[in-house]
Amino acid sequence: MQAKIEQKRSSNLRLRLPGIASDLPMHKLQLVVTPTAASLPALAVVALVLLLLATARRPCSILDAYRSGVSLPSPSRPSPSAAASRVPSGCDIFRPGEWVPDEDAPYYTNLTCPLIQEHQNCMKYGRPDRGFLRWRWRPDGCDLPRFDAAAFFDAVRNSSLAFVGDSLARNHMQSLVCLLSKVAYPKDISTTTNPEFRTMHYEAYNFTMAIFWSPFLVRGHQPDPRRWMWDIYLDEPDAAWRDAVSGFDRVVLSAATWFNRPAVFYAGGGRVVGCHYCLVPGVPDLTLRYSLRMAFRSALRVLTGPGFNGTLILRTLSPTSHFEGGEWDRGGDCRRTRPFAANETRMAGLDLDLHAVQVEEFARAKAEAEASGGGTRLVLMDTTAAMVLRPDGHPSRYGHWPHENVTLYHDCVHWCLPGPIDAWNDMLLQMLLPDPS
Repeated sequence: MQAKIEQKRSSNLRLRLPGIASDLPMHKLQLVVTPTAASLPALAVVALVLLLLATARRPCSILDAYRSGVSLPSPSRPSPSAAASRVPSGCDIFRPGEWVPDEDAPYYTNLTCPLIQEHQNCMKYGRPDRGFLRWRWRPDGCDLPRFDAAAFFDAVRNSSLAFVGDSLARNHMQSLVCLLSKVAYPKDISTTTNPEFRTMHYEAYNFTMAIFWSPFLVRGHQPDPRRWMWDIYLDEPDAAWRDAVSGFDRVVLSAATWFNRPAVFYAGGGRVVGCHYCLVPGVPDLTLRYSLRMAFRSALRVLTGPGFNGTLILRTLSPTSHFEGGEWDRGGDCRRTRPFAANETRMAGLDLDLHAVQVEEFARAKAEAEASGGGTRLVLMDTTAAMVLRPDGHPSRYGHWPHENVTLYHDCVHWCLPGPIDAWNDMLLQMLLPDPS
């Protein structure tokens, strides 16, 4: 009986795991100039050599894992107080809306931002088209102002911001760091060498930003990596972030992709309550919709409880639906070079289901927090509808050199940097601006 179960599970894994390779390992620095970049003049080559010699003499920093360009310009000095552009009162910056041409983009490149993770560095690895960079999100009835680094620092001065989630949370944070690099670079003050848990500090603004890798938000464990099966403890918030975020002023919470993995669900002190595609006799298949709901419920209870009194920003899922022409491991790819128009597609299928779960759990948590008089402020960052329209913004095959012997599938989950994900920070800035007096 067990052999039949294993055979059935193996034959169907391909259909059930669109996100199995969603979190990719970080590579060490490779200072290689993209063949499509402009050639460096001799003086810049000398400067590069001096930079490498200086780097060799200083202690290693986690930032080295992200350094993917060869040009580190000095950030510009902001004015003492930056006046941020605002959307008009009553404008919904999330939807409905459309992507419109932006000939001034991009606002940074792989040569000006040293903090792009290799697998999202599409320009370095030779993506031939640049049109996907030149779009901006425009909500119906108003314009969403472009990101203003000086205004952002003004809004977050003397405060802290944590990102909690999977590699897309890291993707989001790295986009923000790149956009801020016009004004300042951070100092790595991390207390661990684990690249999934980084803390950056902007000394001039006393602003701290951190990433806590927690793909399920609750405790997850893989007993046997050869079987792809996970154990998820739905009522146990992940200790990797649970206590660490209590002192932060703002937390951006997100997760979805990892819930595609086959898993057994535990609750009530370690009791099996169900699973997602485990094929174990007697264990009900509650699906990933159930596990996502209960994991968010547990995480939100922590962040609306007595240990956290800041602002909780729940970012809705990044689309899982952009593979075309096959499954994620059977030739599926994302080779489009321009966005969908607003009337060409819409949120549907699994994306729609998981989005509904997140919005419902957010509303539940907000109602409970208001009823209890808790100190947490809850804000929904509803990015999904906008990003469904951007199948052109993923790395696809441009996360490594073509000749490298790697076992990576086409990446239609993460986002190129620069790329459409930068719009998340256009939105985030508007959410952080204080109410006008």
